[in-house]
Amino acid sequence: MTSSLASPAFTRRRMLTLGSALALAPRVALAQSPRTIAWRDLIPEGVDYPEVVADGEIDVEADTWKPVWDENALQLNTRLEGELIRMPGFIIPLETRAGGITEFILAPFVGACIHVPPPPPNQLVYIKTDKPLQGTGLWTAIWVTGQLEISASSTELAEIGYRMTSPEIEIYEL
Repeated sequence: MTSSLASPAFTRRRMLTLGSALALAPRVALAQSPRTIAWRDLIPEGVDYPEVVADGEIDVEADTWKPVWDENALQLNTRLEGELIRMPGFIIPLETRAGGITEFILAPFVGACIHVPPPPPNQLVYIKTDKPLQGTGLWTAIWVTGQLEISASSTELAEIGYRMTSPEIEIYEL
């Protein structure tokens, strides 16, 4: 008498299931490992970084510098849409509650948008976090890890090209 466990159909089905699971395992592991990027990576290939820097004009009524961006500053790297990334930057607070900072702009350099004109939209990331940041400020360098989205938004400080919601945030250690 032959056992159903030894039948060829069961063996094939079992091997296909095992093979499928093994084939997917590396992809799942890769999907959970963030890709570390630099600020240059937010600009699409073929656009020179120096071409992104804008001229501007003084807004006399608001007493601010208003950048005038060319098309290069508005181009976003669509290849990063939905990708799990890790990147460094500095905090420009937008929303602060009793528990700390809950919304901010991640900027490539200290004092961006406040002490100097803002970087172009393709060099800024809007961050909203569920866990308020405590003990951090404008001079603190951080790492942010999360899913990057292309999402144009505007604040009173700057035009922003990217967004990340509920990221992991850690202090940048040298």
